[in-house]
This record gives sequence, C-alpha cells and structure tokens, in this order.
Amino acid sequence: MIRAIREWALRHTAERRYSPVGQVFHWMMAALVTFQLGWGWYMSRLPVGGGKLRGYEIHAEIGLLILILAIGRLIWRLIVPGPLNDADDLGWQTHAARLIHVLFYISFFALPLSGWAMWSALGGEEPLSVAGIIPWPQMPFHAVPVPVQWFVLDWAETIHTLLVVLLAVMIPLHVGAALKHHFWSRHDVLRGMLPELPEDASLEVPRRGLLERESPEAKEDG
Repeated sequence: MIRAIREWALRHTAERRYSPVGQVFHWMMAALVTFQLGWGWYMSRLPVGGGKLRGYEIHAEIGLLILILAIGRLIWRLIVPGPLNDADDLGWQTHAARLIHVLFYISFFALPLSGWAMWSALGGEEPLSVAGIIPWPQMPFHAVPVPVQWFVLDWAETIHTLLVVLLAVMIPLHVGAALKHHFWSRHDVLRGMLPELPEDASLEVPRRGLLERESPEAKEDG
C-alpha cells in the first residue's frame, strides 16, 4: 500500500509539486495555527469567568486537532518525501529554511502537548475532546501531589509561551521567504504548495508551441 501511495504521489512530486494530501495538511494547519494565535490573544483579554473558561476549552480542542494533524502530516512526509524545488540548493537560505521547518514541527507537537499538560495539571472536571467531537483523556496529574501539579503547570506554561513567541516570529519569516521566492526570485517554491488549476495545462501547451515556432530549428525547417 505504501508503494502505491508513493507511486501516486510521484506524479505530483515529479512536477516539483507537493501531493494534494501534503497541500491539505499544510493549509489546514496554517489556518488552524493562525486561528490559535489570534484566539489565544483574544481570550487572554477576557475577564475571569465562564466565557474565559469556554475560550480555553475551544483553544484546547483546536490544539488537540493540530496535534492529530501534525502526527498525520509527519507520517505522510515519511512515506512521501517533498519535491525538489529551486530553493533546495541556495546555501545558507536552504539551511535556514530547513531549520525553520524543523522548528515548526517541534512547535506543532510541543504546543498541544504543553497545553494538554496545563489543562490536566489544573485538575479541571471538564473533559477534553478533539475539535469538540472525539473524547480525549487528561494526563494523570490529578493523582500526584499538588506541588507537583503546580510544577508541571509552571513548566508547561513557560514552554507554551516561548513556543508561541517562536511561532509569532517564524510565521512572518516563512511567509516573507515564500513571497520573496515567488515574486522576486521567480522560484517554484510557492507554486509547488498551491493546487494545480486546470488552466495550467491549457496555458502551457500554447506556450510550448510558441517557443517551438520561434526556435532556430523551427525557422530553419520553415
């Protein structure tokens, strides 16, 4: 089955594009992470009460969904490597991009895990769920002494905050680099993560035909 998946994905990666599955993972997680950053900023300004608690519940539910997607995305990436593109041999820029890529993966796992630990250490009675649908257990911190719960809560909150700051820095860098590659350097990086529109094929055929008509060989044959 893995072989069949790779053969299917090769039709896209051979054209220097990510597979449709990889694109869905990317854009879904981009939308959810952007929502989480905005929602976290919003709920931090809510007064203490039921509304703030509900805000944290939504934040936790979406965070667990991101964790599930991150696991799925990592498994998919291990099965189907990404395509080679114009940015794969640019020296320090390529190394910086790969470092940011690794940091994104660390954030996608560590942020939900630290949030899960915070919710569990608080000892709340409200059950957790993925996107408000799939039940999710709490970590067993309710069975440990209270000082240990506070220790876990403090460390999880610190890690969570640092990773949020890291994401807030990396996202503009990532978006800016993608736009720079696309509009300034004319690389195919962004194109590879966008869906292939039907018009693409119809536009490429006339362009190739025009090049053939204008080539020296075509003129000599004429």
